Amino acid sequence: MVNHSKKLVELKNVSLTFNKGKSNEVKAINNVSFDIYEGEVFGLVGESGSGKTTVGRAILKLYDIDGGEMIFNGENISNLRGKALHGFRKDAQMIFQDPQASLNGRMKIRDIVAEGLDIHNLVHSKAERDQRVEELLELVGLNKDHLTRYPHEFSGGQRQRIGIARALAVEPKFIIADEPISALDVSIQAQVVNLMQKLQHEQGLTYLFIAHDLSMVKYISDRIGVMHWGKLLEIGTSDDVYNHPIHPYTKSLLSAIPEPDPIKERKRVHTLYDPSAELDGQEREMREITPGHFVWSTEEEAENFKKEHQ
Repeated sequence: MVNHSKKLVELKNVSLTFNKGKSNEVKAINNVSFDIYEGEVFGLVGESGSGKTTVGRAILKLYDIDGGEMIFNGENISNLRGKALHGFRKDAQMIFQDPQASLNGRMKIRDIVAEGLDIHNLVHSKAERDQRVEELLELVGLNKDHLTRYPHEFSGGQRQRIGIARALAVEPKFIIADEPISALDVSIQAQVVNLMQKLQHEQGLTYLFIAHDLSMVKYISDRIGVMHWGKLLEIGTSDDVYNHPIHPYTKSLLSAIPEPDPIKERKRVHTLYDPSAELDGQEREMREITPGHFVWSTEEEAENFKKEHQ
């Protein structure tokens, strides 16, 4: 259940540049701000290269940010190092996009899932370790017969379940799911998302759910943020963003979602977004258009958006 009175994660004007000062410099995150409340699923969507995965990795301190602040559970984590970073990593975990690439093919499932337990000294004997790993596998729909197998012996959906079990091993408060279903067959995607929802309710987890599929993000998320070229362009509830999109880029993303009805699909018109609007030099910031629904805009654009959505 979302606790709207407690912000678990806060990003304040966060920026991150790759290859700074070089000819191939890239502003991967450009002055991004948003909050994630305790118990919430915050969806972050955008095309490949929009910066959404970089945001997730920056929060977990896999990348160092150039500017701004990141707050986790009331503590500034922007410059964490050493023991403090080690402690934070217990509270915040990641489920990676490609379960084949993120699981060590030379390790047995028992050792992959127990890696966090060992690093954080959460078990004190081999028997306790095995029991905890069995419990975690059972939690994600696998069983103890899988303990001695290797990742290549499993399907993509099963490997992702192993990745989820590994993330849960240290009992985190917060999980970043980086496109956790995009490498899976469509028939398996819903199973993994339903498992994540079930675990969230049982374990009291908070998720940052990163994806490019707006329809799946709508299904799992309480609120959604839309990114393009390193900027956050729109934030609102799942229903608001999906049913009442405001920013032209969000409308373009939604217009690209295929319709299950072949007649509607033939008539569907894809709305094209002209990104040059972002390069006109005008000052833009996140402005509230309707209650809880924010769009990156100039003052004049915001007034026009408000008139359209009255």
